[in-house]
Amino acid sequence: MRNQGVGSWPARRARMTPHRAAIVHESTSITYGELQQRVTRLAHALRGLGVRRGDRVAYLGLNRPELAETLFATGVIGAIFVPLNTRLAAPELAFILKDAGAEVLLWDSALAETVSALRAEADVRHQIRVGARNGQSGDDGGDSGALIYDELLAEAPADPIDDDVELDDVCMIQYTSGTSGRPKGVMLTHANITWNCYNILLDVDVAQDEVSLVSAPMFHTAALNQLFLPTVLKGGTSVLMSRFDPDRAFDLIVEHRVTWMFGVTAMFLAMVQSPRWPDADLSSVRTLMCGGAPVPEALIRTYQDRGLVFLQGYGLTETSPGALFLRAAESTEKIGSAGTACFFTDVRVVRPDLSDVSAGSGEVGEILVQGPNVMAGYWGLPEATSAAFAEGDWLRTGDAATVDDDGHTYVVDRVKDMFISGGENVYPAEVEQVLYQYPAVAECAVIGVADERWGEVGRAVVVLRAGREATEREILDFLDGKLARYKLPKSVVFADGLPRNAAGKLLKRRLRETYTRP
Repeated sequence: MRNQGVGSWPARRARMTPHRAAIVHESTSITYGELQQRVTRLAHALRGLGVRRGDRVAYLGLNRPELAETLFATGVIGAIFVPLNTRLAAPELAFILKDAGAEVLLWDSALAETVSALRAEADVRHQIRVGARNGQSGDDGGDSGALIYDELLAEAPADPIDDDVELDDVCMIQYTSGTSGRPKGVMLTHANITWNCYNILLDVDVAQDEVSLVSAPMFHTAALNQLFLPTVLKGGTSVLMSRFDPDRAFDLIVEHRVTWMFGVTAMFLAMVQSPRWPDADLSSVRTLMCGGAPVPEALIRTYQDRGLVFLQGYGLTETSPGALFLRAAESTEKIGSAGTACFFTDVRVVRPDLSDVSAGSGEVGEILVQGPNVMAGYWGLPEATSAAFAEGDWLRTGDAATVDDDGHTYVVDRVKDMFISGGENVYPAEVEQVLYQYPAVAECAVIGVADERWGEVGRAVVVLRAGREATEREILDFLDGKLARYKLPKSVVFADGLPRNAAGKLLKRRLRETYTRP
């Protein structure tokens, strides 16, 4: 085949295991042979709408087969897939669509209200509605002029497409919030994603009979690139959950004999807190994998006490995302560690002068990552791309860590001010920009504070303008709807001023020392 990219995977799988179930979603089961046909038809449909090599195709939706089909179909014709975070507010989504220059937006019927609000702010040439029944009225949910996904597939040919797609071509752009307050598009090539999958296959020992429960959102790099795509590569079955629910997860594990599951800390905590936990049948599960935020040791041990292999690692969107991994053989002895570098990836922890910290000394440094899974750069941002790398091709993560005598890395803090809430990255600068729009706010800063359920949540420290008044509730109500809900601060405290150094730089560390207490 001339197509060397991710888009060729359904066809390659179909010629090996055409009758094996590829995707299960609710009452629908799709074999690899059927997946290949559906992907081919969608590729023809996109081409019929004028989508060409390098064009961006955005998808806004919950976990369902069409998301995967769109990823593969764009790869078939050399276009670029742009998954959108369903938790974002309409203005945030509009910025991404404009920044990416998306030609097509596919969207889930369950998000019709969001799309209706979005339509006034972003002009996309073609819209395709997913999940609508054939013949359903286009007026439902403000659906003005959107094409119907199933109708497009039914009308499209199934003739094979084998275009030249190289591994170094961009496969997808995944947007991640930046410290500048605007999201940046991380360009991941077909090679980045392929090498990341190779790392996972080596670290997790993914089997051909794997049944993976994809319960975290696939618009994020972890569920998509760490779980779903490695499962496809090995020819396993992916069971998709549109929305995570602990009781439903228990049901699906038993019904489909799930062997592998990825989740963030909040998801695994919800399962433990369910009344069904003590008697839940988890006998089929071989591997649990967690990421997105530091995992409390007590939670890890709760799963290990059930005889389950609980793995964790470290990575970021820019590394596709795997960088470090704590493997099964060490998951108990090195509990709390992010592990060592993945097989095809190199990791260093360095001082400000870029010399390596001393192993076993407790010395804290910044994590640098190098390897074929590291991004090609930020979409349309050459200066930001250049600033993200040190010594040529070492990605600066902005995260701080120590290294023990055995070479295992322990993430201890973040060099940047980002905090993680429920597995979602929250960058204070983005929230602060919106806070400054409130008329009574003179100065503000957002910090992460500990939260039992979400790991961390935002707290806004606000200095009011002279002669102005505002309550916590008024400020929180002002923010509501302007940002994704996970970015919204859960509390506001008022201060007479914000601590700054002689150069006028805000001292976030002092803010955290003062305002992180309950």
